[in-house]
Amino acid sequence: MNDLHNHLPHLYLFQTVARLGSFQAAATKYGLPRSSVSKKIQQLENKIGQRLIQRSTRKLSLTDAGRDLLAASEPLNNLMVDTQRIIDEHESTPSGKVKLSCPSLIAQHLVLPFISTLREAYPAISLELCLSDDYVDLIEQEIDIAIRIGHLPDSSLVARKIGEKRLGLYASPAYLEQNGTLKSPDDLKKHQCIVFKNKSITLDHWLFQQPNGDVTKAKISHQLSTDDGRALVEMGRLGLGIIMIYPLMIQEDLNTNQLVPILADRPHPDSEPINLVCLGKSYRSRAANCIWEMLSEHLKNAFNH
Repeated sequence: MNDLHNHLPHLYLFQTVARLGSFQAAATKYGLPRSSVSKKIQQLENKIGQRLIQRSTRKLSLTDAGRDLLAASEPLNNLMVDTQRIIDEHESTPSGKVKLSCPSLIAQHLVLPFISTLREAYPAISLELCLSDDYVDLIEQEIDIAIRIGHLPDSSLVARKIGEKRLGLYASPAYLEQNGTLKSPDDLKKHQCIVFKNKSITLDHWLFQQPNGDVTKAKISHQLSTDDGRALVEMGRLGLGIIMIYPLMIQEDLNTNQLVPILADRPHPDSEPINLVCLGKSYRSRAANCIWEMLSEHLKNAFNH
């Protein structure tokens, strides 16, 4: 009897025949030939070694073994009903948990203000936000969707480009008033610079494109570093030093003159893509796919506004 699980479809068909009282009715319900239904019931009887249904030209009747089996297997019918109910609910209303990983500054400025819109559109979906500037492994950390900055290595992830990032130098007016302005990248040696650093990268080599098109690199000596983009901006606001940051993330600070650009005539020569990434479609839940589509459209508009 170790392979009885192979006959579960036959058992469920037996229940249907018993409830409807007819091989033909069961065949019609499942779109099967009547002979196929009869054959599957016979296979179940052969496996059990007992006749389950007495056949006659007028009607079917259950044997004692058939009645016992019908009663014992009733939970199977309940399981199928509950399973179908869950399938119907998920098809009609996306539900479940979606885990989103996002750099802290992008989350603060672009994702968090959009959460209420996502919740209104999909109230049955639970959102779990993981705000970190570290690299995350989607499979290992069970992340459904992530925002990644930089060129992506070849992988099984699906990526959709939502914007580009070009860095610039900024400081508070109070810092510049106290420490003086900069005329060239060489002047950085005389200033306090704040570096972004986490377990994956240390951004202490700052690139500049000269007016003649040449690219120069400055090795930044620093006494302050952080692994959090929000902290980096806050230290810049507080006048603790010069920061390198994506200007879209400090637009309000620029508008209110809390931060001002430095060496604007020597921009960073490179831009990096910003991608929304997720697992392949076969691994993605319907809920994750709904959030992916809505979030990607919102972020693409925000980054390219």
